Amino acid sequence: MTQPTVHQAPVPAPPGAGARRPGASPLPGTPGPLRRAFRFVLPGPSADAGGAALYRRWWLPWLWMTPAIVGATVFGVFPFLNTVVVSFTDAKPLGGAYDVVGLENYRRMLSDPDFWLATRNSLLYALFVVPLMVLLPLLLAILVEKNLPGIGFFRSAFYTPVLASSVVVGLSWQWLLSDQGLVNTWLQKAHIIREAIPFLSDSWLILLSAMGLTLWKGLGWYMIFYLAALGNVPRELHEAAAVDGAGAARRFWHITVPGVRQSMMLVGTLTGIGSLRVFTEIYMLGGATGGPGGADRTLPFYIRDVGLDPLTGNAGYGAAVSVALFALTLGLTLLAQRLTKEEEA
Repeated sequence: MTQPTVHQAPVPAPPGAGARRPGASPLPGTPGPLRRAFRFVLPGPSADAGGAALYRRWWLPWLWMTPAIVGATVFGVFPFLNTVVVSFTDAKPLGGAYDVVGLENYRRMLSDPDFWLATRNSLLYALFVVPLMVLLPLLLAILVEKNLPGIGFFRSAFYTPVLASSVVVGLSWQWLLSDQGLVNTWLQKAHIIREAIPFLSDSWLILLSAMGLTLWKGLGWYMIFYLAALGNVPRELHEAAAVDGAGAARRFWHITVPGVRQSMMLVGTLTGIGSLRVFTEIYMLGGATGGPGGADRTLPFYIRDVGLDPLTGNAGYGAAVSVALFALTLGLTLLAQRLTKEEEA
């Protein structure tokens, strides 16, 4: 007995199956080499792309990035390249004719004791501020992390200096640290000191006071960084360590610090770059000369003095010092990245 033949209806093709995908073959009738050349010039989505990628043009992401690229080029790349070019000339701050002097500005810079003094001050600033700025905001974030009654007030209070203008903060610290200021007056009335401490006239005290101002103004900003990082540290680890008898100090070094290590590296890098670029604090506390005899000038302060003075300034020499500051900042950033990779390994 023969089995009846069952005729199956053909399965209809999915809609658009016969249509050419936008990125599959831009010129289906062209030879292979020409097709590959056309695809190289006008790339599109791959043949196995799906969803919205099928209808996305290759130039669309670049279109959205164009404003940022133009802004970075006009305000970042071009000024940097122009500074490098000017560093090989004897250009004046107000423009005019100039001559190409080659490496003369760099030779002058390496033999200039004022340049090395400014470099020393900038490095001391970074060596003092960076470790404290990495650790103190973390401790502050741990204190305000807990949900206690009124903790929002303290978070706002710690963050308030970040919102204040640097000039206003500098004027406030001038009033606090002057010979007749609040600090000296209180210390004298408490019979702790007999004479006023020269916070604003001694070169070392000016530098230390400026560092304190930088720390005070930046604590709240980096506290926010650490608050976000602490939220990613599992509470179960602290609870398990506490059950095992680990104290607060051991939990801090073995759980909290490893959990926020990436944020610590980020804070250290940002603080180091900012310390090398410090200007306002020195200007507000040390005056227009940068301390007595310019002893507290940092590299940005020195660049202003030698490169931007309309009468005696040399824009070419100032540009050379700016390139040196960029190299120093780049070296610090690369060192931080190297340390980060070693910690991850």
